[in-house]
Amino acid sequence: AILCDIQLGDEVIIPSYTFVSTALAFVRQGATIIFADSYADNPNIDADKIETLITPKTKVIVPVHYTGVACDMDKIMALADKYNLLVVEDAAQAVDSFYLPPNPLKGDPEILSTNVVQLERPSFTHPSGRLMAALGSIGHLSAFSFHETKNIISGEGGMLAINDERFIHRAEIIWEKGTNRAEFFRGEVNKYGWVDIGSSFLPSEVIAAFLWAQIEHLDEIQNRRKVLWNIYYEGLKPLADNGCFSLPLLPEYATNNAHMFYLVCHSLEDRTKLIAHLKQNEVLGVFHYLSLHSSPYYTDKHDGRELKNCDKFADCLVRLPLFYELSNNDVNKIVSLISQLVL
Repeated sequence: AILCDIQLGDEVIIPSYTFVSTALAFVRQGATIIFADSYADNPNIDADKIETLITPKTKVIVPVHYTGVACDMDKIMALADKYNLLVVEDAAQAVDSFYLPPNPLKGDPEILSTNVVQLERPSFTHPSGRLMAALGSIGHLSAFSFHETKNIISGEGGMLAINDERFIHRAEIIWEKGTNRAEFFRGEVNKYGWVDIGSSFLPSEVIAAFLWAQIEHLDEIQNRRKVLWNIYYEGLKPLADNGCFSLPLLPEYATNNAHMFYLVCHSLEDRTKLIAHLKQNEVLGVFHYLSLHSSPYYTDKHDGRELKNCDKFADCLVRLPLFYELSNNDVNKIVSLISQLVL
């Protein structure tokens, strides 16, 4: 938010269905938050509705890759190009997840699509042969989280990814408490001092080491999580096909990093019953975000638009346990418990 040079009154477009951190960083810099709705079948920001929210005051779009599932980044980057806006990806949940641009040009590893991923950015190949871009490598800036609930963790902490070289120099100064200390240590200046605003964003070496050990085992962690995710999906799909609830939707342009498994119930009452039933059987099922546009802090600042899809997910989405140490039998037990309630 500091790098985007947010000033009082600048507008930032974010989904209402997200954690408060997405908004808070920009609010602290004086921004007015313009909340966008989710898709009807997907908690991600509805890219087709963003353009109607853009005004001369708009400065940034913040797509949140909910559960590590990609937003429609071609549409979002096209809007950013059209209106000269910055895109900051909230990739908090998106470690090891990818975006598959439409109509890929097979055989050319340098071109992913007209709007997404400049030539110098890395590309990867999907098993289908389609080229894909890592989430967090597409917008001008992106933020990852290593909070204890994420796929790889450091307890707290996160990472800034910079995909536009004009932000690199100032990012280092902000990171170094507003000083050019890093330049001094590299021998580029003969002394260092206070040159900009900044704060203490650096993790400790102990935290970094703890995280690095997990990065070294990322494939192992991810493969295990995907096994558990697939057991949930295959076990619950018959119930979803019978209309008992909805399962996570994976758009054709997204991959799955198995960050979370959730159900979308038909109503708040159904979700409350399901959570209570699981709790009675010593399983912790929990809801997720409350719509930020109706939060106590922002409700009188919101422009009054109804965001019915965000509200639906706030009322009806329930998260099921998913972590590395969970056993296959544990997941099958949870599937059975859900079946007992809805059948």
